[in-house]
Amino acid sequence: MAKRSDLRHEFTRAREARPRAITGKERPQDVILGAFPAYVGRQERTAFELMKRSVADDAAVFLTLSGAMTPAGLHQSCLIPLLERGIIDCITTTGANLYHDAHRVIGHRIREIDPNAGDLALRLARIIRIYDLGFDEDVLLETDKLFSALLQKPAFQKRMTTPELHWLLGREMWAIERALGVKEPSLLSVAYRLGVPIFVGAVQDGSIFLNIVKLRRLLGDAFKLEIDVNDDVFEMGAVQHHCFATLKKPMAIWILGGGVPKNYTLQGEPLLDQILGVPTHGFDIDVQFCVDPVDNGALSSCPAGEGHTWGKVSAESVARGSVYCHTDVTAVFPWLTYALLSDPAMKKAPLRLFDDRTTAVANLDRAVQKRRAKLAPTLHYDLPKGGRPRRAKR
Repeated sequence: MAKRSDLRHEFTRAREARPRAITGKERPQDVILGAFPAYVGRQERTAFELMKRSVADDAAVFLTLSGAMTPAGLHQSCLIPLLERGIIDCITTTGANLYHDAHRVIGHRIREIDPNAGDLALRLARIIRIYDLGFDEDVLLETDKLFSALLQKPAFQKRMTTPELHWLLGREMWAIERALGVKEPSLLSVAYRLGVPIFVGAVQDGSIFLNIVKLRRLLGDAFKLEIDVNDDVFEMGAVQHHCFATLKKPMAIWILGGGVPKNYTLQGEPLLDQILGVPTHGFDIDVQFCVDPVDNGALSSCPAGEGHTWGKVSAESVARGSVYCHTDVTAVFPWLTYALLSDPAMKKAPLRLFDDRTTAVANLDRAVQKRRAKLAPTLHYDLPKGGRPRRAKR
């Protein structure tokens, strides 16, 4: 426990909560740094400072995106501009974000609606609702046709991981966008052009995969696309290992909304250290935006300190490089992106991690094989008669 004199000394050196008056002439970052003194505002200010540090330190930035953010256009307003500045190096998202992103590419509109208009009436009108956004049911049917057609192409007829699947889909979407003269590109096509891998941890929980299910049932053995979830998890660990062991980069994670994408990215670190025996230290910067309370045991609300106990983030990150911003992503992240990109210095050279994926996997494979002897005891558990595990000694 800290001494009272030490606490007093630390307290007298702390930043004073004394925001400056807003005149309307400030730069965006001046407002965030000077007029967000406390509570969620302070969390937002800290998040902005850590986002700036991620770029200034030339960190490999892993971004996670939950829910259905692309119908709300968050990719157009924020993510694609950040990608084009080279700031985001790897994405983990839900299948929904990639599926719904295609609606606008093929000419469909997503409109604002009253969330209290009545879901029974909306269903009769064949209007699909995502809280206060709506679109015609035909939008889903035509988007299904699009992905079914793409997934039958020869390049897809093999076993692959989700980054390869989404790279191939991105290549196809880019061709479609050029042919149609689309001015607002999809997240898939931009990630393809910039070599940014896109992982989907629960790939079977989304409409793109539902179309894979349909094609397998209708076409049988002629349809050969399979998602290798084993290699997918290993590849996430390999990409992270490549960043800190080969590229010698600090690593940052920006978490937008929690969910499966959050843990799928963070679990790369315990996979390396605890399961594969490959030394790592966890993410150096951890910035989270989520509405969940932190005391319900949910992974979505797990702060950096709790994650550190799992080996997911470093001790330094817990002390000086993390924040849990308790807020809705759509309310805060566009403002922070605006403030960040208003500074011309906030840009990085793209890492193009997708281009290095084969090398990254091979390097991690070699690192694991070097530890084969140490890993051997973990392959067996001495079960007593009856097949029950031994009781741990206390």
